[in-house]
Amino acid sequence: MRVLVLDDSRAMRTILGSILRDIGFDVVEACDGEEALVLVRENTDLGLGLIDWNLPGMSGVEFVTAVRSMGRTEMKLMMVTTETELARMSLALESGADEYIMKPFTKDMLIEKLDLIGLELGTA
Repeated sequence: MRVLVLDDSRAMRTILGSILRDIGFDVVEACDGEEALVLVRENTDLGLGLIDWNLPGMSGVEFVTAVRSMGRTEMKLMMVTTETELARMSLALESGADEYIMKPFTKDMLIEKLDLIGLELGTA
């Protein structure tokens, strides 16, 4: 499965990309919402997006809303963020995110969240 990692931090994209590749996913990366929307439009095989909340330009929640308004309901979207307020989590889920994980996280925590949203993990 192809996965989009959307984060303005190169380090976070590297960490997430490494974990995802280790468990069998093909990864594409974007550093802002506009770039990520282009990837979503051009890659109909994207099955998952891991999205930071705080991005330049559009927020992660605005990105989630845009993806859902494109009709991409089959694409699982998970917020990966430092935002810890319950109201923020609720907003993300109401906007169309399937799951929410807070930074910092471990590989095992990420795998658990992926399992919760029903993704079959590849084998490393």
